[in-house]
Amino acid sequence: MQDIENTEVVSESFGFKHVIYDRLIALHVSESTAEYLNMLGLLLVLLLVVFIIDFITRKLLVKAFNRFASVSKTNFDDLLVANKVPRNIAHIVPLLIAMEFTPTVFGDFPNFDGVIEKGLQVFAIVLILWIVRSVLNTLKDYLKTLPRLKDKPVDSYIQVFMIFAWVAGFMSAIAIITGTSLLSFLTALGAASAIIILVFKDTILGFVASIQVSINDMVRIGDWITFEKYGADGDVIEINLATVKVQNFDKTITTIPTYALISDSFKNWRGMTNSDGRRIKRALFIKQESIKYLSGHEVNKLQGIQLITSYLETRKEDINSYNTSNNIDKSLSINGRNLTNIGVFRKYIDAYLNQHSGVNKDMMIMARQLAPTTQGIPMEIYAFSSDKRWENYEYIMSDIFDHLIAALPYFDLEIFELPSGSSFKGNI
Repeated sequence: MQDIENTEVVSESFGFKHVIYDRLIALHVSESTAEYLNMLGLLLVLLLVVFIIDFITRKLLVKAFNRFASVSKTNFDDLLVANKVPRNIAHIVPLLIAMEFTPTVFGDFPNFDGVIEKGLQVFAIVLILWIVRSVLNTLKDYLKTLPRLKDKPVDSYIQVFMIFAWVAGFMSAIAIITGTSLLSFLTALGAASAIIILVFKDTILGFVASIQVSINDMVRIGDWITFEKYGADGDVIEINLATVKVQNFDKTITTIPTYALISDSFKNWRGMTNSDGRRIKRALFIKQESIKYLSGHEVNKLQGIQLITSYLETRKEDINSYNTSNNIDKSLSINGRNLTNIGVFRKYIDAYLNQHSGVNKDMMIMARQLAPTTQGIPMEIYAFSSDKRWENYEYIMSDIFDHLIAALPYFDLEIFELPSGSSFKGNI
């Protein structure tokens, strides 16, 4: 009888954490079994309470955020809800409750208590990382809605922050699991830095390259770039820490390592896009044997071409005046000053470009003769289209050269063309 009274006194001293244990002892269950059943019972109660509190907290917090987002003028809070920030924050309350009451549940099993407490601390680190990731993703989505930041590599900045966060979280978790201080863990980590650098080489290169690309403003989202080494020719649609994605004009996607933008050469067409026109630089190859001096009759005939009428009248007067004043023998065309069909054609090109509606008159317009080649004399057109859109640019350039190729016979000029099988049919 005395033993039973002593047992009741001891049981009451343990308080709430032995409430199940006391009942089991009263039912003559062994102490060992009572301790385990007491621990399991309290654990189930704790898990149930944590689950209910987590459910209620999550519902209340999400509802509050949704209501606030519906009346707010900014879309930042909408993005917070979309990226599950309230849901992740709601897990903090049940986690704190679990950490608070874990010693009560596992009071009779200190070994279990230590393991569970470390597990909860590691989960707390993971939860913090989830919250940080959700907030950073929200910030990323919000910054992309700002016009001045749409073409900036926001993804790279967010990934850099997340890498630092995950590294810090990973080291903290290892320090908790091993029971060492964070400083001691970092000291040991420094000894393995060579291996870490080798393993994370691409990530480190991408990180450095991403910073350089951003600081030097080398590439923006939306830029048209040409990267022959990787077969990329299209618009940049994504820039992140490791890769740059380019959507080619055939709608395929080319992925380029970010550090390749620093180590290799590529072409960025942003300068053309931001300018007032897109360059037209193409040549007609004139057969050399079709080039000749123009006789007076031929010059009079070309005066019927309205774009060069005034030019020919002025040039004819100047040439005749020079030849007369210098007693030039014009029995040979080579003597004195003369007009050539290719020279008049070059002047016609210049006049035609200056009146073409698709050519930007405020930028350079030039028709120039390049060095002779085995394919003839290149007559290059150098100008800028007023419309930079690809389809319209090609139409303008084709329209110009359609006209000039059709105009060549009026100047008794021929365009060079390699002979084909039909070229020899008349000789068979």
